Amino acid sequence: MTDLTVKPYDASEADAWNAFVAASRNGTFLHDRRFMEYHAHRFHDASLVVKRAGKVLALLPANRSETQVVSHGGLTYGGVIVGNDMRTGLMLETMAAISAYLRQTGATQLIYKPTPHFYHSAPVEEDLYALSRLGGRLIQTDASAAIPLSRRPKESQSRRQAAKRAAKEGFVVSETQDWSAFWGILTDVLAERHEAAPTHSLAEIEQLAQSFPSRIRLFGAMQGNTMQAGVVSFDCGRCIHIQYIAGNPEGRAAGAIDAIILHLIQSVFADRDWFDFGISTTEGGAVLNPGLAQQKEMFGARCVVYQRYALDL
Repeated sequence: MTDLTVKPYDASEADAWNAFVAASRNGTFLHDRRFMEYHAHRFHDASLVVKRAGKVLALLPANRSETQVVSHGGLTYGGVIVGNDMRTGLMLETMAAISAYLRQTGATQLIYKPTPHFYHSAPVEEDLYALSRLGGRLIQTDASAAIPLSRRPKESQSRRQAAKRAAKEGFVVSETQDWSAFWGILTDVLAERHEAAPTHSLAEIEQLAQSFPSRIRLFGAMQGNTMQAGVVSFDCGRCIHIQYIAGNPEGRAAGAIDAIILHLIQSVFADRDWFDFGISTTEGGAVLNPGLAQQKEMFGARCVVYQRYALDL
């Protein structure tokens, strides 16, 4: 008989939720309710709070679609968020209690997207062990590329030369708040190259940047007063995630993107542990974009993975 209680998240608990995430071993600001709820209208929230003796033990950011629960469909990752009190045996109880609760609500499957290890402030893979014990199965692996900043491999000569070329042509890299200018560049690039649009609208990214000014930052390569390229970083603590990279034809030809990336790696975020470029795969991880992966690897990045699991309930 477990002494754990599993309850659905209530908006009145937002402050307590956010405080737990901030102090957790594997939560990032993406799990803050202010971030999660910018697109709340797109998802039926099914987040859970696990307590023992009235004290929060774990959180599960989640949404629900019919009988399937996803942790979380609007986030890159979002498994069970835990604090320092979590141990392996206790996680077995926690995952069993969550599974039992979901079954009682009529859910038949949990899609689980654990926070990758390079975002952890301390080892947190008790959930993966618990999943395996409960019969969870790996259903998707996406290849990303990350740089271990304190021991990073040297970037390629071509990347350094490109950054020097940008400097010679008068490009200056600096942080900026001109989201509109960058979104114009980004939207054009995604439409022309991928027939796609940014994940966030301009209004959404401006709202998020206002809510998290020290976490969501835009760096531009300026030639005079004109932005020719930009990079949006998500500061997740020990790991910096690059959310968007784009340059117009002039900026790309001059090496403006290279100049921004090297500035971030060598100066702005040099004291962090990881610099994550994001995935280079499509179609659920089945197709690798080798050219994109190589571009990241030329900065010294090497493959890390984002995974998701399915647990039949």
